[in-house]
Amino acid sequence: MANRQSLKELQERLAQRLSAARSEAVTVSWLAVEAGGQRYLFPLVQSGEIFSWTGVRPVPYTKPWYLGVAALRGGLQGVVDLAQLVQGGARSVSPGERVTSESRLVSLHGALGVNAVLLIDRLLGLRQPAGFVRVDEPSAGTPSFVTRVLTDGEGRSWHEVDLQALAGDPEFLAIAA
Repeated sequence: MANRQSLKELQERLAQRLSAARSEAVTVSWLAVEAGGQRYLFPLVQSGEIFSWTGVRPVPYTKPWYLGVAALRGGLQGVVDLAQLVQGGARSVSPGERVTSESRLVSLHGALGVNAVLLIDRLLGLRQPAGFVRVDEPSAGTPSFVTRVLTDGEGRSWHEVDLQALAGDPEFLAIAA
């Protein structure tokens, strides 16, 4: 009889944990980064690994935001300067001048099917929806993969980047200059 009671309690605890896990999985959370003086949010489920800055081999005849390729974890990854890609301008500062000890390369999740990493200036941690007080549409001229602008309790703006939309964006996939 005691074994049945223990089994029933175990099943109840497992059911509660599964229910809690389902409700937590629905909560969106982001990797918060900074690039080119702007704050960005990457959905955690679309983000991959985070790497320290490594040597990048330039690729000729590519767009200014495409910095080249880097060997990471035994594979070649295209390195994209996030700030230049979003802002769409010519490279004003070479990445070598902007790279600091805080600079990182954030890969897109492998399921997105693109071997690319994004150069960011620094990591800012993780963010949850509860930390934001307002959601707005991005301004005109903003790339389509920047889906919304969130404002935190301190009045700072954060641009949400849909990495899946980025991976399918024709401009992102056409690196030739």
